[in-house]
Amino acid sequence: AGAKDDTFNVLDQAEYTKNRPWWRKIFAPNSGSSAEKYNVATQLVIGGVTGWCTGFIFQKVGKLAATAVGGGFFLLQIANHTGYIKVDWNLVQRDVNKAKQQLKFHSSGNKMPPEVKSKADEVIIFLKKNVILTGGFAGGFLLGMAS
Repeated sequence: AGAKDDTFNVLDQAEYTKNRPWWRKIFAPNSGSSAEKYNVATQLVIGGVTGWCTGFIFQKVGKLAATAVGGGFFLLQIANHTGYIKVDWNLVQRDVNKAKQQLKFHSSGNKMPPEVKSKADEVIIFLKKNVILTGGFAGGFLLGMAS
C-alpha cells in the first residue's frame, strides 16, 4: 500500500509572540477596538450590562465597607468612653499634622510619574476608540449604583 508523506510546518510560538502586546496574544490577532467588531446596539448592551453589574457590586461593597468602618469607629468610641482604651490625642494630632505636611510636599510638584502617565494615556486611547461601549458602561454603572 502507499505510504503517506506526513510533512508538517513548524511555527515557533516564542518568536511569533515576542513583540506582540499581551491582549493580542489572549484575544486573537484581529482583536481591535469593539467599534470594529460589533454594531452600536451590541456595544451598548455589553457596556450597559457590565456597567450595571459593576455599579451594583460597587454599591453593595461600599455599603458594607461604610458599615464596617462606622461600626468599628463606634465600638472604639464606646471602648474609649468606658475606659477600656485610652487615646493619646496629642500623638494623633502630631501624626495628622505630619501627614498633612507630606501631602503638601508631594502635591507641590504636580507632575505625574512616567509610568502613571503612560497608563493614563493607554486608558484615554481605549476610551476614545470605544466611545459607545464606554458610554453604555457609564450609564449601566449609574443605574447599578441606583438600584
